Amino acid sequence: MFLGALVDAGVPAALLEETIAALNIDARVEISRVNRASINATKVDVYSCGEKDLPREQYWEHRARPDPPTANEHHPVQLLEHNYAVQEAAPHEHQPQRTLNNIREIIAKATLSGFAKSTAIRIFEELGQAEAKIHNCSLDEVHFHEVGAIDALVDIVCASAGIESLHVDEIVCSPLNVGGGTVKCAHGTLPVPAPATLELLKGAPVYSSGIQAEFVTPTGAAIVKTLANRFAPFPEIKIDKIGYGAGSREFPDHANVLRLTIGEMQTSSLVTSETVSILEANIDDLNPQIFGYVLDRLFEEGALDAFAIPVQMKKSRPGMLLTVLCKQEDANKVSGVIFRETTTLGVRQREEKRHVLARKFITVATRWGTVRIKLGSMNGAVTNYAPEYEDCRRIATEHHVPLKTVMQEAIEKYLQLDGTGLSS
Repeated sequence: MFLGALVDAGVPAALLEETIAALNIDARVEISRVNRASINATKVDVYSCGEKDLPREQYWEHRARPDPPTANEHHPVQLLEHNYAVQEAAPHEHQPQRTLNNIREIIAKATLSGFAKSTAIRIFEELGQAEAKIHNCSLDEVHFHEVGAIDALVDIVCASAGIESLHVDEIVCSPLNVGGGTVKCAHGTLPVPAPATLELLKGAPVYSSGIQAEFVTPTGAAIVKTLANRFAPFPEIKIDKIGYGAGSREFPDHANVLRLTIGEMQTSSLVTSETVSILEANIDDLNPQIFGYVLDRLFEEGALDAFAIPVQMKKSRPGMLLTVLCKQEDANKVSGVIFRETTTLGVRQREEKRHVLARKFITVATRWGTVRIKLGSMNGAVTNYAPEYEDCRRIATEHHVPLKTVMQEAIEKYLQLDGTGLSS
């Protein structure tokens, strides 16, 4: 659906074909025009290994299911077509499997831009990390089934190349309709959204329209998590192009399409204003060791910022002033965290307006892996930049490299960029 929306918005179909050819895999795409609830949209079908991927409801009829492993068995996790299902490795199957390192090698060897490569690898890493956490295995143990790997490669790499061709500065995503009901996979019947999808969408606004169908797959969640700079209502833009990408299924009262709107941010929106809630509490009898945990819980529940300042309180008691910034709609649950996790008996709340620079992420490649760089800009000029802490922390932990070294190299790679998102 994302590829269909890209093509419908003006990305040349030839770019998708050239991208697939560069990957040197057994795959192709077929592009057609269809109607979904009377909306004319572009549909992109992926053919892999000589056949078109089967719909989910036919997949397990087409493929024999292996016996599920016992609780104490430990097998690599396989990701199948569109990540519609995960199953354990079956010894009788001889189709090739690909690890994340195999995927990285395929992308690295392709004649693609540095931006497309690094972005695609980052999406695969997000997807693999989510699956590894869900199945309690290491990232290296996540295996991509031959068909699923090809399909995901087409979706993810073409999405990365397509979004680069649009030359947009920021991607804003609306809240995601995840659907409802259940989905069948090798592990049985699971609720929608699938566990990996839910893991990937931590921090993103989601909802369900009540339709019993899966509207966001793990692959789709990984793409939007990596590409979207922020989730917000429709921004103030001058609309230039609109694209509709069609899904395979028809629903009577729901247009099964993904809409992509491209436009130019208005001058008044280059520095945006928003109203936020400020929550404060004076605390004088809490073990100081607990404060770090409290801050972590606040950010997990949607705090935009949180900090504590030493203060002198009544009766000369030393204490801390806890201040939390959050969205207005998150104020109640953030207040709940403060009451549950601290010893305060009251929380003060006020509303304030804050001005925010336009923000976006770009990805740079270090010798240990990719790191996102957060950019803040005003009137089109970058005024601030910083490597994403969690990316650097993960790399430092996995490769036993000092965190400061990873951050320094990420900044150096950013400063070497030639203005197009590629290292010079």
